[in-house]
Amino acid sequence: MTDKVILNKNTEMPNLGFGVYQVTDQNEAKQAVIDAIDAGYRLIDTAASYGNEKAVGEAIEDSNVSREELFITSKLWVDDTGYEATKRAIKESLERLQLDYLDLFLIHQPYGDVFGSWKAMNEAKNAGLIRAVGVSNFSIAQITNIAEFSGIKPAINQIEVNPFNQNNEAVEYLQNYGVQVEAWAPFAEGKNGLFTNDTLQEIADNHNKSIAQVVLHWNVQRGIVPVSKSTKPERMVQNLDVLDFELTDSEMEKIAQLDTGDSQFFSHEDPEMIKWMAHRTVEK
Repeated sequence: MTDKVILNKNTEMPNLGFGVYQVTDQNEAKQAVIDAIDAGYRLIDTAASYGNEKAVGEAIEDSNVSREELFITSKLWVDDTGYEATKRAIKESLERLQLDYLDLFLIHQPYGDVFGSWKAMNEAKNAGLIRAVGVSNFSIAQITNIAEFSGIKPAINQIEVNPFNQNNEAVEYLQNYGVQVEAWAPFAEGKNGLFTNDTLQEIADNHNKSIAQVVLHWNVQRGIVPVSKSTKPERMVQNLDVLDFELTDSEMEKIAQLDTGDSQFFSHEDPEMIKWMAHRTVEK
């Protein structure tokens, strides 16, 4: 099993990522990224709305790994959608991260003037400020819309994928359409008793692995890049040690039976959630 996926036929991306969502304390965020890089992570995922780009940048600066070995992702929040605002937002993210370029930049939510943002992002890509551009939380219709009407297909769609919300229809469509699927919240943040689930525990025992390791491998085996989070160095090491076994067809089917078909968090089609995001201010 390879440890990388290829975006746009020429950009390599690690197939296991480390995320810093909800790590709001700057010192904790910085230390977590340093520990993650020391553990072996090379894909680091942040976002303007997480409020910790500066801490991530400081961790990259202080790490013992060269910039060229790392794959750094950030995301555009909804209050920066639109052509001019996105140009500014890219510049500001790079400044906070203290980087000359981003490996991947995503439209974080499918709202606002995403076409203006998409134009600005692709111009930044052509200028060498971004290596690959993509989206997050876009539905099948939304990603097809932006790809077909702009003529530029997103390299990635980062969506919720976990055993309780497997997003099978979207995953199948995106993979057939040539868009890499990246999973946020692969552990569903522990919701629905994921870490004590009998089915997952039985499969984990079969392979001398933890439930977390099984869930991460399950994603990779489906061709999905999972982005997980932990502030504990020992867990980071465990979460990278997931490529040395294979789930059987029977085990994959047992996990498939856990799917509820519903988000473990919220619907991106909920009008009230869209209204909330439209008026949410974030400290970047």
